[in-house]
Amino acid sequence: MFRPLPVYIGARYTRARRCSLFVSFISFTSMMGLALGVLVMIVVLSVMNGFDHEMRTRVLGMVPHATIESPVPIANWGDLATRLQAHPEVEAVAPFVQLQGLLTNEGSVQKILINGIEPAAERQVSIIEDFIREGSFDSLSAGAFNIIIGDKAARELGVAIGDKLTFVAPEVTVTPAGMFPRMKRFTVSGIFHVGAGEIDGYVALAHRADLARLQRWEPNEVQGLRLKFDDLFQAPRIAWELASQLGDNFYSRDWTRTHGNLYQAIRMEKAIIGLLLLLIVAVAAFNIISTLVMVVTDKRGDIAILRTLGATPGQIMAVFMVQGTVIGVVGTAIGAVLGMLSALNVSAWIAALERLLGHKFLSADVYFIDYLPSRLMTEDVVLVCGAALLLSFLATLYPAWRAARTQPAEALRYE
Repeated sequence: MFRPLPVYIGARYTRARRCSLFVSFISFTSMMGLALGVLVMIVVLSVMNGFDHEMRTRVLGMVPHATIESPVPIANWGDLATRLQAHPEVEAVAPFVQLQGLLTNEGSVQKILINGIEPAAERQVSIIEDFIREGSFDSLSAGAFNIIIGDKAARELGVAIGDKLTFVAPEVTVTPAGMFPRMKRFTVSGIFHVGAGEIDGYVALAHRADLARLQRWEPNEVQGLRLKFDDLFQAPRIAWELASQLGDNFYSRDWTRTHGNLYQAIRMEKAIIGLLLLLIVAVAAFNIISTLVMVVTDKRGDIAILRTLGATPGQIMAVFMVQGTVIGVVGTAIGAVLGMLSALNVSAWIAALERLLGHKFLSADVYFIDYLPSRLMTEDVVLVCGAALLLSFLATLYPAWRAARTQPAEALRYE
C-alpha cells in the first residue's frame, strides 16, 4: 500500500505547510546555496582550464619544447637535423641563433632577446606566424636585416612597420680610437601580439644568417636546433637521450627549465582551488541536514499517522531521503546550467567590464597573458555535479534515520 508513497510524499514535503513558511525558506536557501556552490566551482575550474590550455598552446607553442645546443657554432646543422628528426617522437626540427641585447630608438631603450630563425623551418615548430598583426613572416630574409617585434616593444620604442631600430650587442669592438659597442641597424618588418607580456615585450625575430654575421660566424652556422615533440611532457627525457647520443659536444635544454614552474603552479592551483570549492559545496549540501531536521520536527504528527497506517521505518526513511535528494538534484541542476552559461561567457563579460571601468584586471606586465581565458570541460561538470549529488544524498541519511525512529504514541501525545 505504501510502496509508491515515499517518492510522492517526499517530493510533496519539499514544501512545508503554510504555517511553516520558515521551513520552506530554509529549504529554498539550502537549494540556492548548493546551486551557487556548483556554479562557482564550474566557473573557477573552467578558468583554470583556460589558463592551462593557453599555457600549453600559446606560451609553450612559442617557446621551444627542447633545444639541442653546442658550445661552438654548428655548421653541419642540416645533417644533424636529419638525425634528430629520425626519432619517432620528434615532430619537427628548426635551426636557431639567439642574441641578447638592447633595442634603441630616439632615446627609448628596450631589452630584447632576438631569435634568429629560418622562416620555412620555424613554421613547423612555432605558432608565432599566427599572431603577426602587421607585416609578414616571410620578410625575414638573409642579408635584409629585418626584425619582427612584439606590439608591447613597439609601443615602448615608438616604432611601426618600416622604421629603423638600433640593436646594441653586449660586446665591445676594440679599435684604434678606443672601445665601442657593437651595433647594427634593423628595419621593423613585422609586429606580433601573443597576449603574453614576456613574449610581446622582450622577444624579437630575425633571420639566423643575419644574427650569425653579428656574432662573426659563417652565415650557415647556428647555435642549436629547436625540437618539437608529439608529447611535450616527454621533452626532458627525449632531449636528454638525443643529446647523449650525439656526444659530449652537445647538451639539451627543455621548456621545464624556463616555464615548468609556472605550468606546475597552474596545475597545483587548480587542484587546491578545486578542493576548497568542494568544501563550499559540502557546506551547502550539509545545510540540507538542518533543513530536514526541521522538517522532521514539523512533520512529527504526519509521520506518526503514517506509522499507524502501516508505514515501515524504512518507508519513512525513504520519504525524507527523497525530499533531501530533490533539494540536491534541483540545486545541482540550477547550478550546473548557470555555471555552464557563465563559463562559456565569462571571458567576454570580463572584457566588457574592463572596457567599462577602463582597467585591466590581468596586466601583461604581471601575468603571462593579458585576458581571462575559460575552457569548459565536460568531465569537470560531471565531476562537480556528481560530487554535489553524492554529498546531498549523504546529508539526508541522519535526518531520515531520525524520522524513522519516531514513535507514534510519543508524537501524537500532544497533538
